[in-house]
Amino acid sequence: MSSLLEQLPSSTTLLSMYASFSAMAMLIRTILNEMVPKRIQNYISTKFLDLASSCLSSDFTFIIEERWQAVLNETFRAVEAYLPTRIGPFTDSLLIGSNEPLNPSAPPKQRIPVDCKIVDEFHGMRLEWTLRNSVDSNKYFPREKRYFRLNCKKGDRDRVMQYYFPHIATTARWILNQRETLNIYTYDRESSVWEPTVFKHPATFETLAMEPEVKQLIKDDLDSFVERKDFFEGVGRAWKRGYLLYGPPGTGKSSLVAAIANYLRYNIYDLQLQTARSDADLRHILTSTTNRSILLIEDIDCGTKVSHDRAKDQEDNDEQQNSNCLSSTDPGVTLSGLLNFLDGLWSSCGDERIIIFTTNHKDKLDPALLRPGRMDVHIHMGYCTPAAFRKLQPHILESNTILPFLLLRISYKSFNPHLQPK
Repeated sequence: MSSLLEQLPSSTTLLSMYASFSAMAMLIRTILNEMVPKRIQNYISTKFLDLASSCLSSDFTFIIEERWQAVLNETFRAVEAYLPTRIGPFTDSLLIGSNEPLNPSAPPKQRIPVDCKIVDEFHGMRLEWTLRNSVDSNKYFPREKRYFRLNCKKGDRDRVMQYYFPHIATTARWILNQRETLNIYTYDRESSVWEPTVFKHPATFETLAMEPEVKQLIKDDLDSFVERKDFFEGVGRAWKRGYLLYGPPGTGKSSLVAAIANYLRYNIYDLQLQTARSDADLRHILTSTTNRSILLIEDIDCGTKVSHDRAKDQEDNDEQQNSNCLSSTDPGVTLSGLLNFLDGLWSSCGDERIIIFTTNHKDKLDPALLRPGRMDVHIHMGYCTPAAFRKLQPHILESNTILPFLLLRISYKSFNPHLQPK
């Protein structure tokens, strides 16, 4: 023991070593301050602290941003639907609200506020969720950016990836299928976001005044589309379906769109082509829609730059386009830009989407819009037929006394098209 103590350096030696080390540290610090820019110093110190924290910490963090590679992040959407079901007694804050003005007594809906911490337990793992918010530093187009942070133990990282995230996706899909209310979205050009409104339209396939055979064909086609994901992948096609509803005004085109949305439980994105400044802007708008939704473009024949037949006289087109664009410097949407999203390279950005065009004048549309693969199903919405009127009759007539007379009139006009109003 005494020999070990004799081998230890004396206090004078230790003080001398400390002084030398301090002098060396001061010299290095002076050199760094004089020769290395402040920005690089901050970068080095930040990386050093991150490395030290990573080595000493036993936690791991997942970041789930709202957008992923220019499209909406479906994982973010799944987490957004899943987390409200994990709200417990220890949740420190909660965002509540209601968007049902016709039912003010309805219980408010629950959402996750920014910086709220949600703790979830799954297969013995403790998982902490937090919703964060930041503003993009782009000075020309600053945008809000939301993202979720998931903290877990480093040893649980693989199990979270293999089991927990698939569990969230499955649960979220069930929640979205069971949702009581749908939304209809309109695009806000100023803020560049889709604004939702509660969609409560009473139309269903049971209430539509259509030929029973036509309704059944539409329902069968929708069911086939939803169930044939493997088919679309096998033939190398995007998982989408296009419908063209055409016919005179007031024949139920909008009601059929509502019935399809209620049947599939899909949200509706109602797009006015005039809100898109250019083809690039249109791509951003369309890739901001979610999967399992309906994209609705009504009165497509009124969008002059995308509906005209390209075989028409170019001079006439130029005159009409100039007359519509004198008050705006925006180039607008072109036919090729719209077609690129329908079945071009950008058509693969999203799955399980229904695209519906409506028009009063099918003959005014460019034939390129009508090809299969773009508009797969063409549905003519004509005037009321006897079979359709029989469907309407119980809802609009309290007595059957005038029914035979009305059916006779409808039958006569059905077989005399020239008597139908233009």
